Amino acid sequence: MDVVTFGETMVLFHPSSAVPLRFAGQFEKTIGGAESNVAIALSRLGHQAGWFSRLGNDDFGLYVRNFIRGEGVDTSRVVFDQASPTAVFFKEKRTEQEPKVHYYRSDSAASRMIPEDLDEDYLAKAKYLHVTGITPALSESCRDSVFHAIALAKQHGVTVVFDPNIRLKLWSKEEAKETLVEIASRSDIVLPGIEEGTLMTGRSQPEEVARNLLRNGSKAAVVKLGAEGAYYDNGNERGYIEGFHVSHVVDPIGAGDGFAAGFLSGLLRGWTYEEAVKLGNRVGAYAVTVSGDVEGYPYFDQLLKENEEILR
Repeated sequence: MDVVTFGETMVLFHPSSAVPLRFAGQFEKTIGGAESNVAIALSRLGHQAGWFSRLGNDDFGLYVRNFIRGEGVDTSRVVFDQASPTAVFFKEKRTEQEPKVHYYRSDSAASRMIPEDLDEDYLAKAKYLHVTGITPALSESCRDSVFHAIALAKQHGVTVVFDPNIRLKLWSKEEAKETLVEIASRSDIVLPGIEEGTLMTGRSQPEEVARNLLRNGSKAAVVKLGAEGAYYDNGNERGYIEGFHVSHVVDPIGAGDGFAAGFLSGLLRGWTYEEAVKLGNRVGAYAVTVSGDVEGYPYFDQLLKENEEILR
């Protein structure tokens, strides 16, 4: 695998019209999960990506596994849980507003993930391990699994990439900060949004956030700035990379995961940080142009045809 990642993916329902959920009569079904988003986007960009989790031994679990596998992602390490269900969530559309998300994930199969679910040989053969701050918020055993995965990656020379992806519906700011700063200190590359970086470091400027994360133990930090682009610092080179203009944002969810996949794709191709961050910005821009978490992620051939000036 080029990249291995793991975490909870849920079945996503969103109403066919922009109305409050209580008035919605028809729903469309797809999937959503930060880690599987990254894996799918990487697969479309031409890389070998693996994703695993615990899923309920139910139709929704099979649907999630089959959907992700159908995108060319390796799902061979998925565990099906006999006792707990696959989680679901609903995305409530609001005209000209960011969608409102309702989660139904308490005591889900993924929240029962344990360190013993990890396949050391599988992780050892990856070039990158991608983890997020969502997984450790699900349960104590999930937290232990994240730290165990990082320890295994370090033992085998696998580069650890961490996206804080803070979900304050899952834990408090104080709990999040303590755990995520600790994970960041053990990770090689950290990819916070500016608000996440501020929560973790107490700094408000991208340069200060990145500098603080490097002092904390990371080798590189890329601070995502939404439509404004991103700031990167790997200890040797640093700078701002402008974002790509999107005339009409349909759905912003999934943009950060698209950025992570584009950035990792650039590194896997041997590009400089500047070039990798630029590709991350581009993939993130594609993500917001359609509804759904993964539907907007581009294929690499598509990028070559439409953006030859930014790709080598």
